[in-house]
Amino acid sequence: MIKAGSISRGMFLRFQGDLVLVVDKEFFNPGKGAAVVRLKLKNLQTGRVRRQVLKTDEMVESVEVEHRRLQYLYRQGKNFVFMDPQTYEQIEVASELLADLKGLLKEGESYLVSFYQQKPLAVEPPKKMVLEVTKTQEAVKGDTVSAATKEAILETGLSVRVPLFIKQGEKIIINCQRREYVSRASSG
Repeated sequence: MIKAGSISRGMFLRFQGDLVLVVDKEFFNPGKGAAVVRLKLKNLQTGRVRRQVLKTDEMVESVEVEHRRLQYLYRQGKNFVFMDPQTYEQIEVASELLADLKGLLKEGESYLVSFYQQKPLAVEPPKKMVLEVTKTQEAVKGDTVSAATKEAILETGLSVRVPLFIKQGEKIIINCQRREYVSRASSG
């Protein structure tokens, strides 16, 4: 059991009988009355996200999960196959667990997979990834009237805004959490 005030983003809880992932947490002190935490909880069975407000001293059941860094290999039907690089064990993960990762799955990339009772619960992408630009418009010289960005489609199908100087075939670094351009990837 854990006090609601000690809950942090990314924790797994058993809440009202359901296994949930804390997607977001906001501490709120109204000035008058007890402080509360506003939680955004994702039900791991249904995928539904709901908001919950708890007093900071309320007790909630925390769930111990195992985290393993696995390498994404390929898609097989509705499942995705990951491999443990130490044991070479292959693990199938249901597509429902990867719905939030659309455009962020790249073969050979490492992901943090959370397990509860030997069953995959959640998959988290790396903080940053290097991806190749597969489609973008050529920049027109002197065209900096707008915000000086353009749309680029990356090798995973993800669409991001990039500076005008980025060309098709270049590798760029993206922030996976915000799904936005960070910089060019160094070529070497």
